[in-house]
Amino acid sequence: MNRSASGIMPEELRTPRILLRRWRPSDAAALQPVLAANVAHLAPWIPWRVAEPLDAGPLADRLAEFAAAFDETREWRYGLLSCGDGTVLGEVSLFPRNSEGRVALDAADHLEIGYWVRADRTGEGLAAEAAHAACDLAATIDGVSHLAIHCDERNAASAAIPRRLGFQLAAVVIEEPTSHGKAPVRLQIWERRIDRSGDA
Repeated sequence: MNRSASGIMPEELRTPRILLRRWRPSDAAALQPVLAANVAHLAPWIPWRVAEPLDAGPLADRLAEFAAAFDETREWRYGLLSCGDGTVLGEVSLFPRNSEGRVALDAADHLEIGYWVRADRTGEGLAAEAAHAACDLAATIDGVSHLAIHCDERNAASAAIPRRLGFQLAAVVIEEPTSHGKAPVRLQIWERRIDRSGDA
């Protein structure tokens, strides 16, 4: 596994069906049509700055921002690519957090895992496969006591994944909308402790 410039997270890793690789600006051409075809599928559940189907140029700039955040250990976003033909399948991300929210890694006590998969590949277990790999990665980070997955209570498919991976529902909180005219969201917070009993 090649490590990133920060040395904390690998540049890429593989599961049986997926190549998880940090986003590159050059991925914009392949990602843009996927986002464009999945606006209705993604926009209700993930931030607009991630779901918005920009033209390839601005999207490359966004991916460059993701790459900078990766190297600065502020967040780690991996594109999910098919091991077979390199098709863009989605994304899995890890975010340092504490009780105040997303923070710099040195202030974090846990990691939040996020994910999305394109609509025409849902139901295949790809998000669970990617999230499982993210859990394994998170367990390699010193100082991280547990993992969290946040999901809208209405998104039953998303909520099934932490349950499948051994997470427990820790809380349901009301999240106020960031856009005018939208209703508050009931946000499920799923958590799983990291077992470090075998650490040296």
